Amino acid sequence: MFQGLDAPTIISRILTLLIAFTIHELSHAVTADRLGDDTARRLGRISLNPLVHLDPIGSLLLIFAGFGWAKPVPVNPYNLRNGPQMGMAVVAAAGPISNFLMALIGAIPLRLGLLPFFAVGPLGGFLPSPSQFLLDFVEINLLLMLFNLIPIAPLDGSKILRGFAPRAWEGTLNTLEQWGPFLLLGLVFLGGGILGAIIGPPLNFLYRAILGV
Repeated sequence: MFQGLDAPTIISRILTLLIAFTIHELSHAVTADRLGDDTARRLGRISLNPLVHLDPIGSLLLIFAGFGWAKPVPVNPYNLRNGPQMGMAVVAAAGPISNFLMALIGAIPLRLGLLPFFAVGPLGGFLPSPSQFLLDFVEINLLLMLFNLIPIAPLDGSKILRGFAPRAWEGTLNTLEQWGPFLLLGLVFLGGGILGAIIGPPLNFLYRAILGV
């Protein structure tokens, strides 16, 4: 997936991240707003404009390295009706769920046979074919979902875990949250094999199951 970065592949990934990151962060913002916190609304984050959601470094890394991030949506957990921890868990879960739903939608034309799987070459030598774009779209959305579900701060998975974890875990989770960014950087930059081992099997399983291959 991350080899052969020709023009069609780069264009396909740019289009995918513009859609995937925007919907992911918008889902966080809308969910928080519905649960009673209007912070994201006041800061203009309830928007389909990708420029308000994309992080330049995180976007470039997704295109060239296979992982990345967008600007986090600001949320005041004490305004959420479900309570701070459970409310944040629901807000956090909205992002990965949106990526999964996008992957399902992207797979529909391929599953219905409207587009051939094998037509993945460049269109006119420069643009990705519709099949190539949709295959990238499905895979990258699944990758973003699984990456964000890793329970290490500041990823969504850490907030989801905190919402459902017993109170006895609070001290441990606080410590992990403080060290989370360092653990995540180490996992990404020093433990690429570990990250692949964590994400690879479920990614392959979901990709094949959704596309029926």
